Amino acid sequence: MISSLSAAWSRVFGVLGRLSMYRLVLFALSALAVITLAVSLAGGVSVAPLEFVVTLAVLAVSIALVDAVAQRIVRRPWRIESALITALILVFVLRPTLEPLPLVGVAVAGALASASKYVLAWQGRHIFNPAAVGATALTIISIWAPDLGSAAWWVGNPLLALPVLLLGLVVLVRTEKVRVVGLFLIIAIAVASLRTIVQAQSAGFALDPGMTFSAIVLSSPFLFLGAFMLSEPLTLPPRRWQQFVVAAVVGVLAGWPISLGEITLGQERALLVGNLVAFVFAMRTAVRLTIVERTPLTPSVREYSFRAERPVRFAPGQYLELEVPHAHPDSRGTRREFSILSSPAELPLVKIAMREGSQSSYKKALATVEPGDELAITGIWGDFVLPRRADAPVLMVAAGIGVTPFVSQLRHLRLTQERRDVVFVYVASASEELAFRGDLEAAGIPVIVVTRDEPADLPTDWTWAGGSRLDADGLLRLVPDINRRHAYVSGPPALIATLTPALERAKSITTDAFSGY
Repeated sequence: MISSLSAAWSRVFGVLGRLSMYRLVLFALSALAVITLAVSLAGGVSVAPLEFVVTLAVLAVSIALVDAVAQRIVRRPWRIESALITALILVFVLRPTLEPLPLVGVAVAGALASASKYVLAWQGRHIFNPAAVGATALTIISIWAPDLGSAAWWVGNPLLALPVLLLGLVVLVRTEKVRVVGLFLIIAIAVASLRTIVQAQSAGFALDPGMTFSAIVLSSPFLFLGAFMLSEPLTLPPRRWQQFVVAAVVGVLAGWPISLGEITLGQERALLVGNLVAFVFAMRTAVRLTIVERTPLTPSVREYSFRAERPVRFAPGQYLELEVPHAHPDSRGTRREFSILSSPAELPLVKIAMREGSQSSYKKALATVEPGDELAITGIWGDFVLPRRADAPVLMVAAGIGVTPFVSQLRHLRLTQERRDVVFVYVASASEELAFRGDLEAAGIPVIVVTRDEPADLPTDWTWAGGSRLDADGLLRLVPDINRRHAYVSGPPALIATLTPALERAKSITTDAFSGY
């Protein structure tokens, strides 16, 4: 049962991994829009179908126009997905209408949301969620011009709760933010329930806690806010504990809005406060890089070395998002995530490695970058870091290019002269594909190699286990003391799923799954 579930999970993760984050969110929001139209036709929501369609069209046009102008000014390829995502979010946040003045307000909100991506930005990353900026701006403007409308968050409807939950879960699985948004939901719902009960008691009413909780879950916009806005990677900090802090802040403020005179710190304003907290955590992660050289490591792996224009803060094992602007990007866009290959001790050099093969538009563009050209890191994230305690035994399992985060960690241990109890299992298709042998040998740790042919000149503390595949039983045979080790696995989702029965015996499991570039 466990193996079949793991296999199914790996297939789902693999399919989701082939889509860019933008494309997947666009599909999810589009599906929600279609469902909403069907519910609207049946009279299940207060918004008429024509109001929904017209408002969405106005938002899409206003956002796309500002995006097109801004992208031309900054000389970057125009991406329609970003504009459509912002429009689809705002149509569920603002009140759809056919009235001329409110439609003007909708257009203004859309234009300001789009402009915020370029004006309220730092080192190429927007600081605030664009939709939240647009909704907040319209709410503030409505103080002086109430006919223009304001945020309504009508998406909080019992008939839309299940579609929002299911589609949002797909997005959260892809962005690996299930736990972060889960914490937000727990806090927001708990605080909102407490607030409702306290206010009712102050007014002399008695409410049933269970019914209050159910009403808030089904009728509040928390599900939508968490799944499609709070989860945006570019406005979240790099470490999970930092993301939990942001989720908690937004949850408290969204659950119990604070009055600020004419407006309150409601949903979108709560998110803006959380974005600001995230910016404080992550303000130094965006930086420009100058490519120094490209070096072939194996027949299919190439290393890229960059020089950072200023200090980069990262922990060994984290990953960066590298943007390579190019015309006609494929469905995964102009950004990809790479484990950082180098150690923080090697700065200002920053290194990554990439497997060549399938010719995506991104790979073709990166292959044309010449020494001296500049690219941008748009963020650094990840919790694939070693235990704080240096005496905690560790198991590292790498498949193919999944060796890169471990190379960063092992290099850092060597350069800082920190000693750890590490066993390394390296799975590769052939001996010639064993990259970074020098780094592994210099680390002085036991290495178990799983390849179909035996590598030549193996060091004395290396073992060839044969084969080109590794399963759970094989891992238990190779590492009999796995129960005393903290397991780290980097490789394709299918490998992680296959090894799960064995990994569950370890003290802890930390994974770094990837689905190609």
